[in-house]
Formats: sequence, C-alpha cells, structure tokens
Amino acid sequence: MNRVNRRHFIQLLGGAGVLASSFGLTACSKQPTASGRVVIIGGGFGGATCAKYLQRFDPDLDITLVEPKQKFITCPFSNLVLGGMREIDSISHSYQAHEQRGIKVIHAMASEIDPAGKKVTLNNGSKLEYDRLVVSPGIDFRWEDVEGMSEADVENLPHAWNGGPQTTVLRKQLTAMPDGGTVIIAPPANPFRCPPGPYERASMIANYLKKNKPKSKVLILDAKTKFSKQPLFMQGWDQLYGDMIEWVSGDAGGRVSRVDVAGRGVYNELGESFSANVVNFIPPQKAGKIAHDAGLVDNTGWCPVDQRTFESTLHPDIHVIGDASLAGAMPKSGFAANSQGKVCAAAIVSALHNTTMPEPSYVNTCYSLVGPDYGISVAAVYRYSGDQGIYKVDGSGGVSPADADAEFRRKEARYTRGWYASITSDTWG
Repeated sequence: MNRVNRRHFIQLLGGAGVLASSFGLTACSKQPTASGRVVIIGGGFGGATCAKYLQRFDPDLDITLVEPKQKFITCPFSNLVLGGMREIDSISHSYQAHEQRGIKVIHAMASEIDPAGKKVTLNNGSKLEYDRLVVSPGIDFRWEDVEGMSEADVENLPHAWNGGPQTTVLRKQLTAMPDGGTVIIAPPANPFRCPPGPYERASMIANYLKKNKPKSKVLILDAKTKFSKQPLFMQGWDQLYGDMIEWVSGDAGGRVSRVDVAGRGVYNELGESFSANVVNFIPPQKAGKIAHDAGLVDNTGWCPVDQRTFESTLHPDIHVIGDASLAGAMPKSGFAANSQGKVCAAAIVSALHNTTMPEPSYVNTCYSLVGPDYGISVAAVYRYSGDQGIYKVDGSGGVSPADADAEFRRKEARYTRGWYASITSDTWG
C-alpha cells in the first residue's frame, strides 16, 4: 500500500474520540428537544456501528437496534471458513456489548416502514416510533434476472454471499467433492457487495484443494472484464497455485446467462455449457428487501442518499447506510459501512441538537488473503463535495506493491487478521 501507513488505517477504526473530534462532537447530554428516538434496522457493519456511536455521541438518546439474528455472521472472513482456516463461530458476533451500553436490541424482522407516521412494524406485530430511522439492510438478490435458478435453489447451489448457514453448506460441498473435481465460481457484474470477495474465495478454496485434493481445479466464470486487485491476485495465484485457478472474463465467455441447478452447471451467453462438482453462482444484487418495500430505492435497485448525511433523498428523516446505499465512489464493503455508520451517527446527533455538521471524511481499506501467509490490500480516503458527492481523494491510499517480497506478503497477511479483529471489535465490541 502506498502513501498511507497501515497502522494509521487500523487506528482509524477505533475510538469515538478520533471521530468525534473530526466532527466537532463530544459525548454530551441531550439539550431539551422534541427528538430523541432513533431506530436502526440491521445489525451488520453499518447498523451496529451507527448504534454504538450514536450512544457514544449522545448517551441520552433512545436507541433501538432491530436485527433478527442473535449473532451476526460476517461475510468478511467467511472465505477463510470455506478454506478450512477458520470455524464459523470465530466470525460470529453478539450484541451483548450494545445491550450493556443501554441500547435496546430487538431480535425480530422489520416488516414495514411508515415514513409519514414515522413507525416501524415488526414481524411480531409490535410497532416502534422514531424521530430518525437508520436503514442498513444489506443486500438482496436479483433472482428475476437469473434464468434457471431461484432463491429456493440455494441449498443445492449456495451463493454464501451472506455469512451464515450457506457458508456451512458450501464448505460441506467442498469437503465432499472428489480429488480431480471442479469448482465453478461465477461472480456478478458491478455493483455488488465486496468487489474482491469472489477472488479471495477462489484463493482460499484453491489453498484447501492444493493441500487436500491437488488434482482439482477452480474455474472463475466472470460477468466482468476486470476485477478489483486483479494483477495482485493473478500474480499470487501463479506463485501459489500454478494453473489450478482459471479466470475467464466476461468478453471471453465468462458471462453466465443460465444456471442448470439439477445438472450442477451453467451456460454462458455463447451457449457453451460448464459443469462442476461444486457451483458457487453469486447472483446480481440490489438493496435489501425492506428498502424496496419502503420505497427507498430508485431505478438502480439501490438507495439514493444525501452523501453528506446519508439521509434518503426519497423520504426525510430516514438514513440509509452500508451496501444498500448509493455512496458515490465508496465500494460496498464492511469497512465502508462501518465508516458510514459513524458519519451517519454524527449527522443524526447534529440534526437532533440543531447544530451544523462539519464536512465529513470517509475511509475504506480492503485486505484480501491469497494464501495463509500471502496478503494484499487496497485503501483510500474519501471526502464529500456538493458537486461530486463522495469522491476519492487524489493521492490517498494505494495498493500493495507488485514487486513485494515474501516477508512483505506475510506482514500483509498479519495485517489482514489484525484488521478483522479491529473492525469487528469496533462494530460489536
């Protein structure tokens, strides 16, 4: 990574004090105001972070976090579970720390939002009133755009693009396949959650196969013509796995047009068929269902927001953060959602206290493992302007150097593990 110190990026994750000072905020008692109830839908990197920092910025707020899962299983590091390097319990995080702070955590599903009445209805029939609502619903899938496969087929062909039971299903399929078998990974077109994720997944699966089923192959049939950190990934693949991983670009026959669930295969748009022992088809994506039901999306399938405050441009007093939002130049990643959660918390507290919110800045870094001791990364700093929205600051961040030696790659792998420990602690700790 050029120009930005990795330790500095990890430090940016921790502590409300750094963020609060950057916004001119301190933990304060709430001034007399009619507004003080904040409901947050979704307890992932965006929603859980926002709840934590709202409470830090204003301990007197009435904060309710709505999340159906008792424990949140992260998409980051789920690839390590697939590769046999982690157990799923190690990427599962509870809300105990939130509850100890006085945040109300309700394990239920938000089924309806009433923007006019400022109410959220849960699937257990109860209703929550709010003054400000934060929607952080993650992603849903465009099954309507997939020929031959529906959501009902994911037990046979798991996408595992939400950390959880499908991660376990896909892992079992990998361990059951014979030596000499083939794994197909079919990533979607942009935009989608975690742009480098499918290629780290190919790496972790190849690492498992090299050790346990060395005659096997990983075939990546990609909807895109290029992908995040591509030269670094391909360099690592060549060094670690030889010809075990094959990548086919969208313009060379990699774009999947139809899925054959029963035959465990796919067809590309040229009509060519590919079959495998394990098929990991990752569907095209859109904002989570509740965002669609509430009318928070535009014709892109994602949620337009004021990129300074993340307030919806379609419904006032509702903020949308994380993967579901249209956040300018920021990627759809856990780190980005964490950063947005903090900015959103600052915006809400500023609005409730009738104070001016200073111009925000945002950060994102993305570490990937190509092998257990081979890490690569990309990072950037983002700012906001009224003309551009969120834009990448010229000269900020950078990528891992292509000419790095083995010790540098080992350090990056350690930084990767440190990043995960830091960001999950910052979000759920």
